[in-house]
Amino acid sequence: MVMNIANALSAYKQAGVGSILGSGTTNAASSSSGFSDVLSGFMTDTVDSVKKGEQMAAQGAVGKADLQDVIMAVNDAEIMMQTVTSIRDKVITAYQEILRTSI
Repeated sequence: MVMNIANALSAYKQAGVGSILGSGTTNAASSSSGFSDVLSGFMTDTVDSVKKGEQMAAQGAVGKADLQDVIMAVNDAEIMMQTVTSIRDKVITAYQEILRTSI
């Protein structure tokens, strides 16, 4: 998956995983944003990536964009959509497992 390393580090920090490059750990309770904020940010990035891919494809169709740039933008959008689909499938599977759990 093609992601900006700064975005990945920010996502880890927001999720309360701790500093990857630093020395300590971060308490999840003291984090100002939660898992839903991380997912929301990821979804925003996905939508932006898809929009950029569509814009680059349109520019490529009229000859205003380099073919390599068009391919990279569309590929990034495709990877982001595959990731979103995979996350959705995992969440649905986890929910179904919870429903099947007997108490």
